[in-house]
Formats: sequence, C-alpha cells, structure tokens
Amino acid sequence: MTRILLVEDDPSISHVITAALEAEAWEVDSCDSIAERDLLLSQNTYQLMLTDVILSDGDGIASLEFVRRDFPDMPIIILSAQNTLDTAVRASETGAFEYFPKPFDLDELVDAAVQAIKSAKAGAGKSAILHDTENLPLVGRSQAMQDVYRMITRVLRNDLSVLLLGESGTGKELVADAIHNLGHRRDKSFVAVNMAAIPAELIESELFGHEKGSFTGAVGQYVGKFEQAHGGTLFLDEIGDMPMQAQTRLLRALQSGKITRIGGKRDIALDVRIICATNKDFRALIEQGDFREDLYYRINVVPIDLPPLRERRDDIDALVDHFTRMAVSEGLPPRKLDEAARNLLKQQYWRGNVRELKNLIYRIAVFSRDETVTTDIITPFLDDMPQHDDTEIKTADFDLAVSAFLNCHNFDGGPVYTKALAAFEIPLLEHVLKKCDGNQLKAAEMLGINRNTLRKKLTNYDIDADKLRHVEQKIR
Repeated sequence: MTRILLVEDDPSISHVITAALEAEAWEVDSCDSIAERDLLLSQNTYQLMLTDVILSDGDGIASLEFVRRDFPDMPIIILSAQNTLDTAVRASETGAFEYFPKPFDLDELVDAAVQAIKSAKAGAGKSAILHDTENLPLVGRSQAMQDVYRMITRVLRNDLSVLLLGESGTGKELVADAIHNLGHRRDKSFVAVNMAAIPAELIESELFGHEKGSFTGAVGQYVGKFEQAHGGTLFLDEIGDMPMQAQTRLLRALQSGKITRIGGKRDIALDVRIICATNKDFRALIEQGDFREDLYYRINVVPIDLPPLRERRDDIDALVDHFTRMAVSEGLPPRKLDEAARNLLKQQYWRGNVRELKNLIYRIAVFSRDETVTTDIITPFLDDMPQHDDTEIKTADFDLAVSAFLNCHNFDGGPVYTKALAAFEIPLLEHVLKKCDGNQLKAAEMLGINRNTLRKKLTNYDIDADKLRHVEQKIR
C-alpha cells in the first residue's frame, strides 16, 4: 500500500488533494502543522510527502532540513501561495521533487506524485544546491511568472541548453543571469553576447577568437567569448540574427565541445553552458532558410517562454515599487504612484514590456516635481508611448461574440455556461491543434494546460487530433 503524508493548513485544499490522491488507491494522512507532521513521520512510513510552505507553527521549507536528514529517500512535493522566484529556489534547495505554486492544476499534481513515487522506487535521488537567494532579479507573483520560476529551478542542477523565448523587454537576459547565478557554475564567468549588435563579418571572430595576422586588422591574438566563458555560461542573445556561416560553426562547436580560433590550427576543448534567446519566430526563420533547423533543435533543449507584461498585469504594482526603489538607489528622488496612477498603468498595452515600464518610472522620477505621482502627472508621459495597432484582438470582439451567441439560442432554463464554454472551447482546441499539426504535447503547451487535461477535453468533445494534422504532415 502506498502511503502519502499531506501537510496543508487550508482545509478546502487539503480535502481536494486528499480526494485526488485517494482516487489513485493511495492511503493519505493529513495534518496542518510541523509538530503534527513530525509526529506522523515518527510513527509511519511514507512513500511521498506533500507540504505547504506557510504552516500554523512555522516555515514548511525551513523545517525540511531535518526531514531530509531523517528520511533521505522520501520524495517531497512543495506547495506554496508565496509565488516568488525566492520560494521556488528555496524549494529547489531542499531537493524537493517538484514545486507547485498555488493555484495549481490538480491533474499535474497527481502526475507529479506518480512520478515521484516511481522515482523513489527506482532509487533516483536529488542533491540540494546551496546558494544565496538574496537580491533575485525577477519580480512578480502572477501565474505566468510562477511558470517561469518553476522552469528555472528545473535547469539549475544540470547543464542542458536553454532557449529563452519572448518579446523584446520581457527580461530574457535577467533569466539567463539568474540561471547562471543560482546554478553550480555561479563561481565562473557569465558572458553575454548580443548577436544583433555585432557586424556580421565580425561575429565568428567575436565568438571563437582569432590568431594574429589571420585577417586584415588582426594585429594580435584575440580570445573569443567561448573561451572567456570557459567553466561558466555563454548567453547568446538575439540568436535569430546570427549569420548562416556562423551558425554552422556554432553547431560544430556545440556538437564537439571544441572550437578553433580563426587562423588557428589546434582545437580548444571548452566546458561552457549555452543559453540562447530570441524574440523572433524560429519556424518562420527556418522556413525562410535563415536559420539551421539542426541548430535550432540543438539549442532548444529546454525552452522557457517569458510572458509579455500585458499578460501579467497583476505584477505591475510590484514592478513599480521595485523600479522606484532602484531609481532611489541610483540617486533619483523618491516617488510614489497613487492607486489611480497605478490602475492607469495597468490599462496600457506595454509594447516594450518590463523595460518600457522601467524607463517610464525613471522618467517620472527625473521630471516629476511631486513626490506623489497622480494620473494628471503620469498621463503626458503615456501619450508618447506606442500603443497596439488595430489588428490586435480587442475585448469588444469577445463582447459581440457572446452577445450574438446568446441572441441566436434559447436558453430558457438551460445550462448557458456549459453550452457557451463548449461553443468557445471546441473551435479553440481545433484551431490550436491544427496550428500544432495535431501534436497534443505542443498544443497543451500553447494552451497552457496539462496534457492529460487536454486529452480529457478532446475525449469529452469527441475531437480527433489526428484528423487535424496538415496533409503533408500525414504523408510523412
């Protein structure tokens, strides 16, 4: 019999999780405090423990040190409503099998529990990472950022290549920096290279170095970025702008783990972690012949999508506070935005994302004479900001669609919500599956839902994913 310990002080959450775990034919003991947890651990043997962070008598993560010492083979899944990168990293430090910020997908939680128990039976252990989590650069507790934090913690213990995807200004370099500084390479160099900022004819020399006299202007030996990052991390920003010839050399370097300086005759073995980033559509680049498909698969081992600011508006308050503190630390006068001004910021489109918001806060600190910033003060600054164009989806479009749907159906005494949800979900699922060539894993990632959840929806709506593949995809 598989026995699980659930430590959760919210009765409703405890009840739901217990029911889901018991549905797997597991026995579940639950409690709501560290003291009761330790008592149950001393009396029983558990194959898995799930624990909240904030408990009635202390910090659930801080107290795990003793649990890990006394029960090193028992996997732990951490649940938390403190949805920050600091919490995610602290959870990672404990050697926890998985970390789930609240609210979470119950199917995902059960899947993680299944994998954790299998992992424990197979004897797969996890080693803790010790590092300083102060002054973490990423700000926000939105669901979108929680997903980013979880992905970051998954790559801290390994050297897998990471591909950061997102619009300009979403913080890709901050994420790359966090992965380096929180991982085991933090004592070595972090070298960042912006492909778009280097002339095409100089990129190979910049990355791989050159020997004296290897070309006109090579007046001395130059150690390239790869060698500079030896033992550490090389961050290749805007890699979509890399010329094709440089892509070929980069692929060869990644495959062999060696480079040769331009004009050089010997191979140089290197130990470098690669993190790449782009704001471009790789599918389009590959189809146009501007990016090597084999290189794309080489660098896209662990993709991390960074959300645009308009998809994480709940984080704007925290970001405003963060940037005002930064401005003061750099010698600018203190400013405080009132609630109306903050609400106005939340209504903006933010084409430049977090970078645009930061620049706005700094401009306000420089040009505003009042310590308290109101909408009257902030509006002139917003007038100069680029807004979205008319091709963007507007809320009004959804309003009209809902109105038309209700007008075309008679719902007297009928389940409006269920029918309306189906009317929206069915075409949504079908269009996303077509876009993903019927690949359910990719479709689930695009939708932002668990793959099992997608499968259930497809079954409920009798949607055949295979029939939604492109014709050329079916022939292969």
